Amino acid sequence: MHRALTVDDLVIASIALAAGLLAAFLLRMLLRWLGRHADRTRWRGDDVIVDALRTVVPWAAFLGGAASAGGVLPLTRTVQKHVNQSLTVVLIFVVTVTAARVVAGLVRAVTQSRSGVAGSATIFVNITRVLVLAIGFLVVLQTLGISIAPMLTALGVGGLAVALALQDTLANLFAGLHILASRTVQPGDYIRLSSGEEGYVEDINWRQTTVRALSNNLVVIPNGQLAKSNMTNFMRPEQQLTVLVQVGVAYDSDLEHVERVTAEVVAEVMKGTAGAVPDHEPAIRFHTFGDSRIGFTVILGVGEFSDQFRIKHEFIKALHRRYREEGIRIPAPTRTVALQQGPVSIPQQRGPHEVGDANAGHLD
Repeated sequence: MHRALTVDDLVIASIALAAGLLAAFLLRMLLRWLGRHADRTRWRGDDVIVDALRTVVPWAAFLGGAASAGGVLPLTRTVQKHVNQSLTVVLIFVVTVTAARVVAGLVRAVTQSRSGVAGSATIFVNITRVLVLAIGFLVVLQTLGISIAPMLTALGVGGLAVALALQDTLANLFAGLHILASRTVQPGDYIRLSSGEEGYVEDINWRQTTVRALSNNLVVIPNGQLAKSNMTNFMRPEQQLTVLVQVGVAYDSDLEHVERVTAEVVAEVMKGTAGAVPDHEPAIRFHTFGDSRIGFTVILGVGEFSDQFRIKHEFIKALHRRYREEGIRIPAPTRTVALQQGPVSIPQQRGPHEVGDANAGHLD
C-alpha cells in the first residue's frame, strides 16, 4: 500500500520544482553570457553550439526538477512509470529538435567557410535535419515501448511503391546531389542554359535550382532539367573573363595610329572603371575588309560576368570621344545599288536606313 499524500510531500515537491526552474534560469543567463563571447569569434560553429545549449540545458534542468518532484510524491508504480516516460519523451523531443538545428547549422557553417562548396545550398542542410529528426522519432517510439522493427520492415516494403510514385522528385533530389558533388554549379555562379535561361544561382535545394536573372526575377529550374541541359558557367574555372567589342574605321585611316589610340583608351578605361581588370593585356585584332570599313575586335578583361555591361558602356563612350578628337572616322554603312533603265545601269549610293535590292527596281 502507498501512503497518503501529505503537506510535507507537496512542500518538498514544490521545492524540487522551484529548484529546477531556478537552475534553468541561472543556466540560461550563463549561456547567454557565453553567447556574447562566442559572437566575437570568427568561427560560426561556436555560436550554433551555444545557441543549442541555451535550449537544451535549461529544459534538462527543469525536467530534472520535475522528475525529482515526481519521485518525492507517493505515486503508484504505474503512475510513476508514466510520469518518467512522459518527461523522458519531452527531453528526447527537445534534444532531437535542438540536435537537428545544431547539425544543420554546423553543416551550413562548414559549407559557407569552404571555397568550392555550396555555401547557400539548402539540400545538405535539409537532408541532415530530416535524418536527425527521423532518428529522434525512432528513439521516442523505442522509449514508449513501441517496437520499431515492424515499422522498418513496412517502410522497406513500401519504399519501392513510394519510389515509383515519386520518380520525378527522387530524380531531382539525386540530380541536385550530383550537381553539388561534381562542383560544376555552385550558388553565386552565373550560368546560361541551352534553353535560354541565365542568371546567378541563388540556391540548390532538394527539388529545384533557383536562378536570379539580371532583371532581378527568379527562374526556377528542376534539378533534373539542369543536369541534362547544355550549360555555360561563366564563373568557372575562374571568375575573370574576356569580352569582345567589334569596331570599324574608314579605309583611309592610319591603322597603326588607330591601334595605338585604341590601346590608350583601353588602358584608361581598365584603370578607371569598377569591375575591370587593370593588369589584363589589351588585344586589338584587325580581321575584316567590310563594305565600308575595316573591322577589328577589341578584347577586354572583366572581373565577372555582370561587369561587362558597364565596361562596354564606358569603353564605347571613351573610344567615340577619342576618335573624334583624333580625327579617326567611323563610317556609316553604305551599299551600292544598280537601277536598270533599259540597257544602262545607273549606280547609286544608299545610306544605312534605305532599303533596296540590286537589280530589283525597273523603270518603264
